[in-house]
Amino acid sequence: MSSPEARDTYDTDVIIVGSGPAGGSAALLLATYGVRTLLVTKYGWLANTPRSHITNQRTMEVLRDLDVESEALAVGTPNELMGDTVLCTSLVGDEIGRIRAWGSGPASATEFGASSPCRHVDLPQNYLEPILVSNAAARGAKVRFDTEFLSLTQDDDGVAALLKDRVRGDEFTVRARYMIGADGGRSAVVEQLGLPLDGQMGKAGSMNVVFKADLSRYVAHRPSVLYWVLQPGAETGGIGMGLVRMVRPWNEWLLVWGYDIEQPPPDVDDATARAIVRDLVGVPDLPVEITSTSLWTVNHSYATTYSSGRVYCAGDAVHRHPPSNGLGSNTSVQDAYNLAWKLAMVVRGEAGPGLLDTYSAERAPVGRQIVERANLSRDQFGPIFQALGVAETCTEETLKKGVEAIRATTLEGAGLRRKLKEAVQLKNYEFNAHGVEMNQRYTSDAVIPDGSPDEVFEHDAELFHQPTTRPGAKLPHAWLVDRDGRRISTLDVVGKGVFTLITGLSGSVWAEAADACAKSLGIGLDAVRIGDEGARDAYGEWSRVSGVPEDGALLVRPDGHIAWRARAGAASSEAALEELLDALRSVLDR
Repeated sequence: MSSPEARDTYDTDVIIVGSGPAGGSAALLLATYGVRTLLVTKYGWLANTPRSHITNQRTMEVLRDLDVESEALAVGTPNELMGDTVLCTSLVGDEIGRIRAWGSGPASATEFGASSPCRHVDLPQNYLEPILVSNAAARGAKVRFDTEFLSLTQDDDGVAALLKDRVRGDEFTVRARYMIGADGGRSAVVEQLGLPLDGQMGKAGSMNVVFKADLSRYVAHRPSVLYWVLQPGAETGGIGMGLVRMVRPWNEWLLVWGYDIEQPPPDVDDATARAIVRDLVGVPDLPVEITSTSLWTVNHSYATTYSSGRVYCAGDAVHRHPPSNGLGSNTSVQDAYNLAWKLAMVVRGEAGPGLLDTYSAERAPVGRQIVERANLSRDQFGPIFQALGVAETCTEETLKKGVEAIRATTLEGAGLRRKLKEAVQLKNYEFNAHGVEMNQRYTSDAVIPDGSPDEVFEHDAELFHQPTTRPGAKLPHAWLVDRDGRRISTLDVVGKGVFTLITGLSGSVWAEAADACAKSLGIGLDAVRIGDEGARDAYGEWSRVSGVPEDGALLVRPDGHIAWRARAGAASSEAALEELLDALRSVLDR
């Protein structure tokens, strides 16, 4: 454990640059784990536009572990209002097709529901960030607005950040043990570190228009967060679709429209924004209040390593991609979930510094996957345009002919309808990519292989979640019953910043070994025996997914991923203690 004298040589343990989903969740996690944390942002407040919004099951599980899930549910739009993704020529025009999205369809709802105690919700960034940052401050994190990061220097013992108070105008230095760079897609921290970035920035241009208008008569009967509008002009510099995105049902919206990135950025005044809104809705005299406009670029870029020295980067700073698949803020929160417990244990002296090397090893492959997936999803609108005959040129005339051809009562029309249905179904890879969201498998020194055969996915690994207790995977969800008869998830008995040893009623030697290891190593380590009065396998769900016999054991990390697995009972109490102690020492770089 670190001495008080050592702590006093630092102004804080961790300084976080950026208050978005990555920075805010890192601050909340570290504060919850009792780590002295300073979060700084150059802005005067948190996100003032909706920006990211889809909040998937894995992120909701993180918020559940942090005891803020109820706050997210209170302000988020529920799953049942998210799912009828519509493809149309305008909100009052021809409907080309619909896609059941985010696990809302009858078949996918069962698969999604069996995978997690949580559901997708629509939680715009300007609602998510206050939950994260306010709770971080309430739990002890120090938060400084109007504080700009200028530069950093680091040595073997710490990081010094040069900051500027944008209110007073003066510069000052804060010294910390570690730094997290979570300062977004134009990260000054990543630039100063010189982290290697692969891919391409600035592939295309887009504009956001946030507006208020009562559109309930056009959408309430087909509730969704996304209404994709195919119109002439939408393809210039963009994906070929305009987007009307629900922010609050059904009177607050965000519109996305492409522009030619090879030309000077457009000047989007209120009149121009209002005209685009009315075109996509299809109502020329629609009352519209423009709230804000902004321009952004489509990127395809990811860092191949997330750290340098004592500085670790997270979120959009290291993975930059279009909003397709709704992966951005989710991946950012999950970056922080992976990193925070490792920082906390190293800061407290419970783990060696090698544990921190596993952050980049585990998260960089995930970042690359989601960047590739989001950009591929963006490109997968192409087959829809081809089926409609507007892949080369979309004008009012060609679009009209395309819709007429799709509806023709001829063999040719039937063939086109078949092509269109296949093209629409391809978009499941964007709107129902359950495997991309939930099948993350970590390979690093913080995961101990158990010699089991390589995993074989029974279904498409991008579309379907496959639960497993193979080391490196996330602990599967199964419903248990607590001593009061209430239903709880297996995910509810792990986390909270500590390791958990899971075994069965006949695995008492493992539970005893966990208590002894916790004392020997001076770490938080809970022991849970599935089947006792606090965690009864009343539905038999755990026995079907556990992957171990009742006298086997799973060592679950604070982030819910499995570090080690014993697929058989221990020969003796001494053997159990030795095996578990070796596993923990290996994972913790002790």
